[in-house]
Amino acid sequence: METNIILFIVVGFLAQMIDGALGMAYGVSSNTFLLSLGIPPAAASASVHMAEVVTTGISGFSHWKLGNVNWKLVRRLLIPGVIGGIIGAYVLTSIDGDIIKPYIAVYLLIMGGVIIYKAFTMIPRKKPDEYHGPRISILGLIGGFCDAVGGGGWGPVVTSTLVARGKHPLTTIGSVNFTEFFVALGQSILFIIALGFGEYWQIILGLLIGGAIAAPIAAKLAQKLPAKTLMIIVGTVIILLSIRTIYLTLQGA
Repeated sequence: METNIILFIVVGFLAQMIDGALGMAYGVSSNTFLLSLGIPPAAASASVHMAEVVTTGISGFSHWKLGNVNWKLVRRLLIPGVIGGIIGAYVLTSIDGDIIKPYIAVYLLIMGGVIIYKAFTMIPRKKPDEYHGPRISILGLIGGFCDAVGGGGWGPVVTSTLVARGKHPLTTIGSVNFTEFFVALGQSILFIIALGFGEYWQIILGLLIGGAIAAPIAAKLAQKLPAKTLMIIVGTVIILLSIRTIYLTLQGA
């Protein structure tokens, strides 16, 4: 990789700051930044998810120890999420990066809009909805697929949808984070089989270093800034970077 590892550390730092403050959008944020640096879609998504195996493993374990995991919700999400993620990873590695890149940028642009929309509409109900029906499995399948193809989206698609439907915010975030480890692991295994590993070590290492530095700072940031403000800022940055990627892709066409 010609790009300096310092850039990947910065990307990992910014993405973890966002994720640590919001409880979502690590993948969407980091993948958007990587695409804007010219990293091919499959390489970007693979690197993000390999790094996420570590970060989501730590996060999921922490939520489990704190009692934030609802096992009924996990059972609904886990297998469909892994299946959707593997299918998405296979699709991404089977298509030429230059062809799919503008479509991924459009997806991320839409996700930026979704995050901003959720900032204004996510109002938790006074009494949480504790029914976890079959539709949640469909949501997990879609979330896993979008997460792999777009390099992120598990949190914005799954967490925000469930909270908006009235699920308990704390146990939803804990359960979705716990499940995300297995989704990221499944995707990473397929990416390693299809793409190999050695070529992307700088990206993965940079994301991990940046994320490790940002984690404690992000926790404090979450206490200072309102979630609504952060979501609007994050959504706006993702939209602007996605527009830039689309513009550069069209210019080179």
